[in-house]
Amino acid sequence: MDIDAWVWWLIVAAGLGIPLVLTAMPELGMFAVGALAASVTAALGGGIVAQVLVFVVVSVALIAVVRPIAARHRAGQTGHASGVDALKGRQAVVLERVSAAGGRIKLAGEVWSARSLDEGQVFEPGRQVDVVDIDGATAVVM
Repeated sequence: MDIDAWVWWLIVAAGLGIPLVLTAMPELGMFAVGALAASVTAALGGGIVAQVLVFVVVSVALIAVVRPIAARHRAGQTGHASGVDALKGRQAVVLERVSAAGGRIKLAGEVWSARSLDEGQVFEPGRQVDVVDIDGATAVVM
């Protein structure tokens, strides 16, 4: 049984596509696309040298172009702060005197109980403070 070269390239593409799905290694997908391009080259009558050249060029081009874009995209997603983590570092306004014993602030449009970070610090109403931590339902400010 004589199988055409383009069928072999499709088998190679499928062989690279299966581990791509199982391992989530995008490089295998890029090689699979290169094998598909080589299959098209073979179907159009290109010789073995042209097929291998198309496979290598397409695979390397995809790795050279797509991989850095994916890496930048992954690096840019450091994760967005949400919940109480999003409140850390924000400014608030003191509503009731804040000391180490407690007090009240307005933070992100809501009234929060608060205490000062340092024992000796006291913040009077109207003053702007920075939220450094959230301890339960209490904002720690300085």
